[in-house]
Amino acid sequence: MKPARIMILAVAVVAAGLAGLLAMRLAGGHNVVQRQVEAVIQKEPSVNVLVADANLPVGARLNDKSIHWMAWPQSGVVKGFITQAERPDALKDLNGAIVRLPIFEGEPIREEKVADANSRTLSSLLPTGKRAVATEISVATGAGGFILPNDRVDVIMVRKGTDAQKFQTETVLSNVRVLAIDQQIQEKDDGTKAVVGTTATLELTPDQTKVLAVAQQMADRLSLALRSVADAQEPDTGAADYLLTGDSGASVVQVIKSGAIVTNGTAVKAQ
Repeated sequence: MKPARIMILAVAVVAAGLAGLLAMRLAGGHNVVQRQVEAVIQKEPSVNVLVADANLPVGARLNDKSIHWMAWPQSGVVKGFITQAERPDALKDLNGAIVRLPIFEGEPIREEKVADANSRTLSSLLPTGKRAVATEISVATGAGGFILPNDRVDVIMVRKGTDAQKFQTETVLSNVRVLAIDQQIQEKDDGTKAVVGTTATLELTPDQTKVLAVAQQMADRLSLALRSVADAQEPDTGAADYLLTGDSGASVVQVIKSGAIVTNGTAVKAQ
């Protein structure tokens, strides 16, 4: 055999061997990558978490069509989530429960956002320590009728001063939450229509309820000023302190005459 043919055959054999070796390495690398991917998938276990099937407004009731179990990464489960492992009968137990705070589609149901189905509707919306107090409103005193449940408002008192020709205005409550307008405790379906009512029910602290009760007697008119949603995180426990009862906390009857508080028979101008 000629030397040239022998050399060509040798080169072909070596090339075939290298190609086979490269193919084996590529196949082995693919298997390694696949094993790594499988390992990553196996390292992230999941648990079933109760989530909302649709947007649930305040006052809505839960049922088997509005909530369901969904696989959730175990590392993403935080305290307050309702899991199937801890509450396997949650779908049944929460049937008819009332939504206290808005829940959005796909959002995990948290225990603090729902109330017992046996609770009265409005009382179930009240946080611990708060009170529901109603005050009369109109289109003129209720921001043109654009105040909706769950909005934040200031309560402004308008009354005549010592001079009958002058009026005094004062913010007696700040940034308080509106629980209901008349007997509607949630927004309308489209979320845009105003609720024109004659009574607004406010969420107040015990001291704020006393302030509002006195202000309703003193005022010629109480107006609600609608606040921006950006103010929701501001303090909501402020009140006109001079309208509160005495330091002992005991109930005190205050006599209001011509816009002034009467003490021991003497009219004292409110500050």
